[in-house]
Amino acid sequence: MMATKQDEDRSALAAYEGFAKTYDAFTHGVYQYERWTGRLLGQAERCGLEGNRLLDVACGTGLSFLPMLERGWQVTGCDLSPAMIEVARAKVGDEVELHVADMRDLPLLGEFDLVWSLNDSLNYLLSVEEMRSALRSMAPNLAPSGVLLFDLNTLLTFEGFLRSETRTTGGKRFLWEGQSGEPGTPSAIYEARLSVDGEGAEHIHRQRHFTEAEVLAAIEDAGLRCLSVLGERAGNLEEGLDESVHTTAAYLATHRDAD
Repeated sequence: MMATKQDEDRSALAAYEGFAKTYDAFTHGVYQYERWTGRLLGQAERCGLEGNRLLDVACGTGLSFLPMLERGWQVTGCDLSPAMIEVARAKVGDEVELHVADMRDLPLLGEFDLVWSLNDSLNYLLSVEEMRSALRSMAPNLAPSGVLLFDLNTLLTFEGFLRSETRTTGGKRFLWEGQSGEPGTPSAIYEARLSVDGEGAEHIHRQRHFTEAEVLAAIEDAGLRCLSVLGERAGNLEEGLDESVHTTAAYLATHRDAD
């Protein structure tokens, strides 16, 4: 059955509205934002990136843009979840322009040298058309020679998505339980439940796998051209994508008519 926009609204928004207060604790010591964003920035620079204006789409609590502020970048951020934006705003005040906005229907927020969406945010879109809408929405915010960059979970990562594990981090105990999805199935929707010990609330995370062919077609549909496809293995980025060994796919693109 095809996912509708209402399905995706309920899925992503509900997952992160309830998760906002504990998100930083969940990611503490697990996601190396300084390292990951630095390596992605290096790849963007190799693709011709110039300037220092960043639009962080699905910025969450700001963990993906804080390292960029330290590097001297001018940052604008947006996220579907008002609760996540409020946590981010508490960290940076007026230093960063923050908006509640849906990546599938972004307003024109400016002209940015780098537009990115990190940490599998686009996997929360549950159809190819929603992926295309998101990229078409990001493209007008990209400067004429700017670079668009986003990452996605691979089939290898979705195998882990379906497992169950308990993690204690940031002073809290989290239980992740895989719920549905067939391991190794391209273009499938995978579901997991996250609960925080002592809070009683459960957060359902529903993500779709996107094949390289689907992503490249969506990039072209948005009037963009792909500059590079990379695969992440043990924290390192490699040219080309092999979903049997890479845990993350990274795509870099620019306007079709850019030099």
